[in-house]
Amino acid sequence: MLVAAAVCPHPPLLVPELAAGAAGELDVLRAACDAAVASLAAARPDRVVVVGTGPESVDYASGGTGSFAPLGVDVTVRLGAGGAGKPLPLSLSVAAWLLARGTVEVPVSGLAVAPDADAADCLASGAELAAGDERIALLVMGDGSACRTEKAPGYLDDRAAAYDAAVAAALGGGDVQALAGLDPELSDELWVGGRAAWQVLAGAADGAGLAARLTYDDAPYGVGYFVAEWH
Repeated sequence: MLVAAAVCPHPPLLVPELAAGAAGELDVLRAACDAAVASLAAARPDRVVVVGTGPESVDYASGGTGSFAPLGVDVTVRLGAGGAGKPLPLSLSVAAWLLARGTVEVPVSGLAVAPDADAADCLASGAELAAGDERIALLVMGDGSACRTEKAPGYLDDRAAAYDAAVAAALGGGDVQALAGLDPELSDELWVGGRAAWQVLAGAADGAGLAARLTYDDAPYGVGYFVAEWH
């Protein structure tokens, strides 16, 4: 059963060593992410499952390792307490870094979903995670549109602000139907990094009766970042 969820973005600049002199610009976002991760521990789950996008759908049941060396900093992270495991995609690497800062002391596993994964498959994956008697908490990693400004990675798209506003409302209101209904094609056009992961959350949280609150909603680099806590 799903007992809690935290939603965080996964910009590599969350890791101060990668941000260098600009590290302070995301202090408020880091603090919100830290609080969201702490809220998972407070729910006393049996296991935390990290969900994020990757090049392909991969189950990290035995954990995995990630490295930020390709981004220029020799920082490595580990997800879970298993062996070396499979290499982690960026979203799960950032999640592993966040978890290492917190107090989560239960087993941790991960699930990467392909960015073009079918919505129905994402919902089914979430429902499967929440099935059974094990108390599960999800750490869901995902960015909003990268088309919020002219300097954004995907340049400016006039549809991006409305899309992100709808996602923020859904995450802040625990609206699983709104998340389930996100259009994969539009999400792709708007360079959205979190659609598939949010739909896994929707599948897991359907019927769980969790209350939700949005604790961060901004686009400091023209990319929508959200932090939410569901309990």
